[in-house]
Amino acid sequence: MTESIAAPVPSWKMIYLAKRNPKLAPTEFAQAWREHSALGKQCRNVQDKVLGVKQCTSVLSMGLANALSGIHADADGVNLLQIRDLQVASDIWHDPETQAIMKPDELRVFDRYVRDFTMVAQENVLVAGAPGQAVLVGFLRQVPAGHESNLRKALSDFSDWNFDQRLVLNWVQEGQPEGYNFDAIVEWWFEDTNQLIERLSPAAVQIQLQTALDNLCHLQSSVFMATQVTHQRP
Repeated sequence: MTESIAAPVPSWKMIYLAKRNPKLAPTEFAQAWREHSALGKQCRNVQDKVLGVKQCTSVLSMGLANALSGIHADADGVNLLQIRDLQVASDIWHDPETQAIMKPDELRVFDRYVRDFTMVAQENVLVAGAPGQAVLVGFLRQVPAGHESNLRKALSDFSDWNFDQRLVLNWVQEGQPEGYNFDAIVEWWFEDTNQLIERLSPAAVQIQLQTALDNLCHLQSSVFMATQVTHQRP
């Protein structure tokens, strides 16, 4: 009798595309976000449901680069929140501790409540490896149905662009907040911010990226965020 092999357990994320409260200066955002994250230690009900956090602040908000062509300037950060399972993405919004401790502080840091800019996605690691301290995050819109394998192949073929470091394709689940109707979110990881900026600066690289994604998404309405990790746990 042939022993059946269990299917791999899918990995899930909650991913934010965040704008700061306009009362905060761009350079104040990362610290305010860290302070907000620290409140999560008081939410004991969800501590075993959130497996990891990476708060990634825009290099533009941090004043590290001023002229990266094609980089979205109307957001301040991306949060990559690894969760235990898909059910957590629903449960966390109804948790009494989260509602009592985290939600009242959200509008101090962000321009709206966190639920209103959070997407849920299934993680697919295309190139394994430890993430660095900088990441280009692409929020891709209008990926045609049935082109999932084509997108995976195109991204894998283009992996040498970030030195074959960690590359992740996240498939966004239905139920996105209004204005955040992205289909896929890609993470290109780099060793540090200097390496990311160096690779993004040449126009030729951006043309190569556009060519790789041509016909696989609507680039004009997609969003690309160049970010640095400013807080993580564990």
